[in-house]
Amino acid sequence: MTKKTIFLSFAAMTLSFAAMSQARVGVKGGWNLSNITTSNDGSTKDAKSLSGFNVGVIADLPLVPRILSFQPGVFYTTKGTKSEIGDKNNVTIANPYAKYTQNPSYIEVPLNFVAKLPVGEHASLFAGVGPYFAFGVAGKNKYELTTVAGTTSGSSSIKWDDDTPFTNDPNRGRDKWKRFDWGGNIQVGAEVSNFLISAQYGIGFAKVYSGEDNSTDNKDKNRVFSVSVGYLFGGR
Repeated sequence: MTKKTIFLSFAAMTLSFAAMSQARVGVKGGWNLSNITTSNDGSTKDAKSLSGFNVGVIADLPLVPRILSFQPGVFYTTKGTKSEIGDKNNVTIANPYAKYTQNPSYIEVPLNFVAKLPVGEHASLFAGVGPYFAFGVAGKNKYELTTVAGTTSGSSSIKWDDDTPFTNDPNRGRDKWKRFDWGGNIQVGAEVSNFLISAQYGIGFAKVYSGEDNSTDNKDKNRVFSVSVGYLFGGR
């Protein structure tokens, strides 16, 4: 059984547990604004944010009805960053323009605990926190280069290593991304009847590039801000 199969089986078991607990199960999706840190203090410096999306399913398991819930989920989500060198509108021989985009996609399993504040019979405000675990599945590296001779562009598929918490992959390299990512989420939002709207910030704790294991170097970690809407099926 491959590591990807194990990961997806864990996600399926999480949602199955939710179903057996008679929790509400729903769909959720929205817009991502992602970046990757470039310094040890967690800043992104010259890296620019990249728009993307998230879509998936969630469950709401009430631990204390209308007060506290456990909300696991399974999402397909995009992350990444982009950078630019030079001025596209002022290209000279000595100053070309270049844009680079890295856009990895993950299957992500968030495990959030959500506190709710009822503000009406069918409405609540909420705030949540919890870890996430993600598995890289796709993505593209893209470039665009503009010189006085014209513009060229291209792309290549992201290379993933097999470095997970269960292995020490010898086939690492700076040209590869670590397959496994993990971190924490914080979120706030509102629930009206069965509809959800939320804003979330995901903080990656694992370095994204393969072969980076120096614990004193905290660069290159995922950061994702997202705004999502959703719907939970079933009664409150």
